[in-house]
Amino acid sequence: MSDLWRLSASELAQAFAGGRCTPVDVLEACLERTAQCQPHLSAMLHVDMAAARMAAETSALRWSRGQPLGPLDGVPVSLQDNLHAAGQPTTWGSLLLRDWVATGDELPVARLRAGGAVLFGKTNLPEFALQGYTGNLLAGVARNPWNLELTPGGSCGGAAAAVAAGCGPLALATDGGGSIRRPASHCGLVGFKPGAGQVPRGGGLPEIFLEHEAVGAIGRTVADVRLLFQAVSGSGSNDQGPAPAPSRILYVPRFADHPVDPGIAQRVHEAARQFEALGHAVDEASRFELSEPLNAQWSLLPACGLAWMLGDADRFPEFGLGAGELPDIVQCTPAIQQVLEQGLAAEGAALFELLATIHELRRKLQPLFASHDFLLTPATAALPWPADQTHPVQIAGQSVGPRGHAVFSALANAAGLPAAAVPCGFVRGLPTGFQLVGRPGADAAVLALAQQYEEAHPWARHWPPTAAAGPAGPASLSPAA
Repeated sequence: MSDLWRLSASELAQAFAGGRCTPVDVLEACLERTAQCQPHLSAMLHVDMAAARMAAETSALRWSRGQPLGPLDGVPVSLQDNLHAAGQPTTWGSLLLRDWVATGDELPVARLRAGGAVLFGKTNLPEFALQGYTGNLLAGVARNPWNLELTPGGSCGGAAAAVAAGCGPLALATDGGGSIRRPASHCGLVGFKPGAGQVPRGGGLPEIFLEHEAVGAIGRTVADVRLLFQAVSGSGSNDQGPAPAPSRILYVPRFADHPVDPGIAQRVHEAARQFEALGHAVDEASRFELSEPLNAQWSLLPACGLAWMLGDADRFPEFGLGAGELPDIVQCTPAIQQVLEQGLAAEGAALFELLATIHELRRKLQPLFASHDFLLTPATAALPWPADQTHPVQIAGQSVGPRGHAVFSALANAAGLPAAAVPCGFVRGLPTGFQLVGRPGADAAVLALAQQYEEAHPWARHWPPTAAAGPAGPASLSPAA
């Protein structure tokens, strides 16, 4: 029973149906695991034990009657702490919201709750989910279960660290520029960013990425991620659909001249050959520059969104301000203060230029997806770097800026495309993954192709050193060699 935290969501549903364990058993195993890991990972910002136990007990009654609400009934799921869940705090990783407790669920959270999922806590993230590592003034720096000296990435670093360490099989999170896919890759997990409009939102925080931020899933298997996506998208289907037909895949090993860690490049190259072995036609792009204008401008969008929100913060109850009162920006991290300055200094013409760039990118992607069904790229250009640093300063011996590791991910957000990160091997003892991007509306096809690859090259048996010795406590949480 002590190993129940190792089971996938799909395995848990089978175990509940067969009476081999109950949602109460599983929750207690996950809570124990979370308590063991939290001092070393800082993956959680809040654990709601009392409400989670009530939800698990109610789920156990439904299973005993043979009346589960769905395949995730009784499954522990964590929530990134920028998603409202009734009765739980939503801090967004900021001191400015530290006293806010949500009175209702954001729509995707409500759908999860309606399906019986046990929402046991909130995961760590950078302030306002605006950086590619995870650390804030509330909970400190999150660490990677594969090596505690390194970052799990961001902004969903806490979510990825929690799932990778076995605190719960699934995490609901957001992706505004790769925030799900890169941490998933850094932690050896599957991460899925749905396409635009696939997961409706409402009743949540101000959307400073507008429609470019999607609510998606992090899990250990594609099947689990699909279950979570189907629950929050409201599709009502639990069928994975038909096996993917032979597809045309455009393999893009790098964007323009941006460096990629050579180990990552080799693993993704091998994945391209493995897709060929599965019967797909794989073409390699000699050069890919479609994302160059976007990557040069992308940071302007959240900067302007932050300036808009904080300049009118008294409109949003989460800040707890009186009419005309402004938030105390001094309580924000220096990094967020710099982002705010960028947003305040931005001119309307620059923001319009970004919108025009997005429009042009979508136009140029149309012929690409007329000739190919999917894009295959690295999920991230870099391996995890020191946990307290915001980004790697060099990749493959070349100096890079704050988003040098993130060059592959914003394209899918800007164009509203479905994209998944899938594990494809180790580099210097650390996991890495590739990214699959599909045309608009091809969410199910992306997941089906990812699952075909996973079935041919299974990964879920790999656990980080934090889990190798079982739930033994701090001795099993030493950094990886």
